[in-house]
Amino acid sequence: MATDLNETLFERARAVIPGGVNSPVRAFKAVGGTPRFVKRAQGAYFWDANDKRYVDYIGSWGPMILGHGHPAVVEAVQKAMLDGFSYGAPTEREIELAEAILALVPSMEMVRLVSSGTEAAMSALRLARGATGRKYIIKFEGCYHGHADALLVKAGSGLATFGHPTSAGVPPEVVQHTLVLEYNNITQLEEAFSLHGHELACLMIEAIAGNMNFVRATPEFAKRCRELCTQHGALLVFDEVMTGFRVGLHGAQGVLGVTPDLTVLGKVIGGGMPLAAFGGPRAIMEQLAPLGPVYQAGTLSGNPVATACGLATLKEVAKPGFFEGLGRRTRSLTDGLRAAAKAEGLPFNADSEGGMFGFFLMDALPQNYATVMTTDNAKFNALFHGLLDRGVYIAPALYEAGFVSAAHSEEDIAATIASAREIFKTLANR
Repeated sequence: MATDLNETLFERARAVIPGGVNSPVRAFKAVGGTPRFVKRAQGAYFWDANDKRYVDYIGSWGPMILGHGHPAVVEAVQKAMLDGFSYGAPTEREIELAEAILALVPSMEMVRLVSSGTEAAMSALRLARGATGRKYIIKFEGCYHGHADALLVKAGSGLATFGHPTSAGVPPEVVQHTLVLEYNNITQLEEAFSLHGHELACLMIEAIAGNMNFVRATPEFAKRCRELCTQHGALLVFDEVMTGFRVGLHGAQGVLGVTPDLTVLGKVIGGGMPLAAFGGPRAIMEQLAPLGPVYQAGTLSGNPVATACGLATLKEVAKPGFFEGLGRRTRSLTDGLRAAAKAEGLPFNADSEGGMFGFFLMDALPQNYATVMTTDNAKFNALFHGLLDRGVYIAPALYEAGFVSAAHSEEDIAATIASAREIFKTLANR
């Protein structure tokens, strides 16, 4: 039997890297088995250490909206690299990327570039507190905003209660000002503002959540978030690290028609390079140093290679018809999976927007984290490994959304649906 090089690499990695990975979900702990170590990628595919090809529905967790190795992006990056990797000084390209982002996100008048989604969300939170002079924040169970201490919180035990740390190393005192509510629960939202509205700095939300699989904020819920923030003087912060330029050209705020005060961006705006951003109205953003009292800095912020990658990516996604085509391609996947499951009598539902999708082994789409948690783990794990064996790579955890790129062909999607139906047939009999 041939040696599995993925297992060999995983063993080496565990000797020198905690858990063998540099981000926990990659370890396959939720689904079991050995992580695939990627050797190379192109278009809609990547190849593992054994040179086995997979249809990639992760796309680096969202950034690779054009597929891997898009010629225009590769050319832009190669050209930028020849001029230098990093300067720690301003460049014209930073301005160009900022202008491109602002042209596509009308709620933003100014933007600050950073290096990761966690950094952007953390900085937006600090800015909201600094701009309002208030301490308290609202977040929602099932929404992930990076691993900043104040945002690593699970829901409290009662209605509209403050949360508790979800990680060792986060003292309870650090999250004592974080209020955790149920997603899409308007009654609880209104109660929270009634009790704490006068001391709330901001409400932070994934308007289309991608970290409890794919769950939308209902239009009524999103609108009420906006109304209550306006009424009580709190800032509405949309975390669009995942959805920005992924669900549509104007992000989730464009899909919902709701205008936030601050927007957090990442993933697609870097095209696969470490780059993120946060922005909003000029009056709020000018509270940041060096103009205002809210401090934020970063040695690699606005990196010249990352900005080149991001600019080239945004130029492609802004072309007429791009998102219409991407949306049709993604819907063909979710519609096909739904039909395949129905044909086998398996409970299944799916949803998508733009190039982002999610599915659930249940009859109805969930609206909150508690419902998502009722998903049949064993059946999902069987589906995951069945697809993996057939050369289809989806998220190695049932709480993660999936991503389709412009490089996925009709044949890729048809083959994925056919593979899934084979597995659905076996799952329906369990």
